[in-house]
Amino acid sequence: MKKTATLIALSLAFVLAGCNTVKGVGQDIERAGSAIERAANK
Repeated sequence: MKKTATLIALSLAFVLAGCNTVKGVGQDIERAGSAIERAANK
């Protein structure tokens, strides 16, 4: 469980660091959601 939480936190940090526009924010949130879904399915 700790690995999953760490992975999600790191992914979210990279996603948020890459946001420069409103469009980019939407794409980054979508990618973060996908990463969380993949982690939950494992």
